[in-house]
Amino acid sequence: MHLHDNLQRFVFEDAPIRGEIVRLDATYRAVLDRRDYPPAVREVLGELMAAAALLASTLKFQGKLIMQIQGTGPIKLLMAECTEGGTMRALAQWRGEVEHAPLKALVGGGKFVITIDPQNSSERYQGVVQLEGGTVAAALEHYFAQSEQLETKLWLAADRQQAAGMLLQKLPDSPLEDADVWDRAVHLGATLTRVELLSLPVREILHRLYHEEDIRLFARQPLSFRCSCNRERVEAVLRMLGRPEIESILEERGNVDVNCEFCGAHYEFDPVDAAQIFAAPSPPDTPTTRQ
Repeated sequence: MHLHDNLQRFVFEDAPIRGEIVRLDATYRAVLDRRDYPPAVREVLGELMAAAALLASTLKFQGKLIMQIQGTGPIKLLMAECTEGGTMRALAQWRGEVEHAPLKALVGGGKFVITIDPQNSSERYQGVVQLEGGTVAAALEHYFAQSEQLETKLWLAADRQQAAGMLLQKLPDSPLEDADVWDRAVHLGATLTRVELLSLPVREILHRLYHEEDIRLFARQPLSFRCSCNRERVEAVLRMLGRPEIESILEERGNVDVNCEFCGAHYEFDPVDAAQIFAAPSPPDTPTTRQ
């Protein structure tokens, strides 16, 4: 595991504030290697990946957290997914030339969707808010203000090689003995530069920001790229499309070809394969399709 592909939690010992810092290196580049993203797309996708890792680690469940920004501008879709085991995948869809601009200009009118998908449960949680703010961090802070009523601050950054982020959350229903500690923590966090977030070790970041606070730092949690696609999942999607649709594709093309947008894996089904799909009983946990 690459040293930089990890997340570390920290807490303020004397205040109900928790934080996390994430650094994505090989995991981020594994996503970039699979598609030639324009720089403006690449950077906001890296920020969304860092945010997904930060938020997934705050949840106590087995499954995955999926973050999507859907829009009508030059960027049509940004999607990042992180499991409780620290595996990640991500993609973006765009049209035409994409220049650096505030997030709202890049995405246009759109929405922010966060889905929590437990592994062994049919109950999925999905929160949707209108996209607000000029950055991924600002959009997420708006999401939390609207959906979670949980005071949250994020700082996110990405370049050609790395993505990184820091999160602060004020724990709910916990009175602050020091009334100014949350504002002070946020104010100091805002002094962290993009270059520092991408380059400094976690301990150095925390010392630079909070050397006057009593901070406890936890062990690193590793992160890595892994796609969850496989032939069985693709078969389940084809089964949901239905026999008439698949037979129409076979008649036109001879085969059904499916490429995974996340990892580039190629799946091919000939008429015999298709017949077996519809002859076999449907599995009980047929997955739903997602972009």
